[in-house]
Amino acid sequence: MPTLNVSNFNIVSATFGGFIAIFGLVSCFLKDGCYLGEALISLLAGVILSPPAADFIRPLDYALGSEENLETITLYFSRLVLGVQLVIAGVQLPGMYLKHEWKSLAWLLGPGMTAMWLSTSLLVWGMVPNLSFLHSLAVGACVTPTDPVLSNHIVKGKFADENVPKDLQRIIIAESGANDGLGYPFLFLALYLIKYTGSGGEGQPGGARLAMAYWFGETWFYIIVLSVIYGTVVGFLAAKLLHWAQDRKLVDRESYQVYAIALGLFIVGTCGMIGTDDILACFIAGNAFNFDDRFRLSTKDDSLQQTTDMLLNYSVFAWFGAVCPWPSFGYSDVIPVYRLIFLGVLVLLFRRVPMVYAMSSRLGQIQGWQQILFTGYFGPIGVSAIFYLYVSLDFLRHDTIDGVVRGDAARLEEVLTVVVWFLVICSIVGHGLTLPLGKLGHKVLRMLSNPMKPGHDLEESHSPAPSPEREQGELGSHVDLESKE
Repeated sequence: MPTLNVSNFNIVSATFGGFIAIFGLVSCFLKDGCYLGEALISLLAGVILSPPAADFIRPLDYALGSEENLETITLYFSRLVLGVQLVIAGVQLPGMYLKHEWKSLAWLLGPGMTAMWLSTSLLVWGMVPNLSFLHSLAVGACVTPTDPVLSNHIVKGKFADENVPKDLQRIIIAESGANDGLGYPFLFLALYLIKYTGSGGEGQPGGARLAMAYWFGETWFYIIVLSVIYGTVVGFLAAKLLHWAQDRKLVDRESYQVYAIALGLFIVGTCGMIGTDDILACFIAGNAFNFDDRFRLSTKDDSLQQTTDMLLNYSVFAWFGAVCPWPSFGYSDVIPVYRLIFLGVLVLLFRRVPMVYAMSSRLGQIQGWQQILFTGYFGPIGVSAIFYLYVSLDFLRHDTIDGVVRGDAARLEEVLTVVVWFLVICSIVGHGLTLPLGKLGHKVLRMLSNPMKPGHDLEESHSPAPSPEREQGELGSHVDLESKE
């Protein structure tokens, strides 16, 4: 006898499929008409479907009731999304783009990221009570990288095609792709110093000298340099193998299109096994894979990569909406809610704009104050921040004394969870609503600047109707004009 089976799998499949189907019915209107991105809409869907609301998506049940398992799932999900999307981002840049634009990227990734890190850390230090500057450096490092997933909202689609020059689109993609993986040095400089010098180095002998040795040896050489080398070699060899197979007609069209996505999955897995930076390796591999521009040009009109990108966006931001610790924003010992809101506004305004303004003369892709404000403001915080958050939490939980997490490390865990999650939500909502509100404001100002004259409608309503002869004459003139054209 048939019975109703409301298992978690059936509920998730039905709700997720229904959400995508309903959104698809009005996607053109929302994206191109209202300039609303997938991230904001998916986040709201995740909130509506989460346990406090409709209770259709139950993340804690999927994690077997363990908060630690839930954090691990979110970390791996973020890695997967970043890896695949960064390979796609690298492939979408012209061949050898990183080599040709190395000067601009060096400014953005060196002094630029450092300025963003320090400015954000100062804001966190000033707004979060009883937080040391060293701890604020760890918080600032998590939100320093600009998110490549959210950046797609401003470098792709109707708005970008009409308002953002191609050179500016490309430098934003390249910066957001590269600086995601380069968040490790900023984060682990703070984490190693906290571990070996915090609380007087209690339980962790070695001091600042050992912290710097780990930072240079492990973070820079093993994580950063190795990932660049690995990504370059794997991406180049993958391209050569694919071209060899294609020239001999061994690969079909479907396998050819999905090759870059498969490359991203391979790099995420192999880099995870050896413990190096899979995010940076994926982006480098994507650009190396397209070294001769052959793959980008041959898949320019294909929609598989864009479709995969869209499905990943729907999934990850709906998941974020469901797992975000919403109650901690209003009921937390870390920071009062009014300070938290003020911090979010300050970070959106001052994390990046001053840096872009200071470097605009050295960045040929940025012309004029409008592009300075645009590039400076739209440096979103998203999936990469959640990734670094859970990397930090995993590191801090190993900072123990007699099997118990050290007091300063436990305090930093709370601060990181509340502040980083809130800044991510602020960025998704703030950057997601800026374009729609800007468009609405522009229409309102245009209406106010061209008010309808009094009696205009009355004059039109009482104006005499044109005679048939006049109508015929106007029509004939119009036809003659068209024939001349």
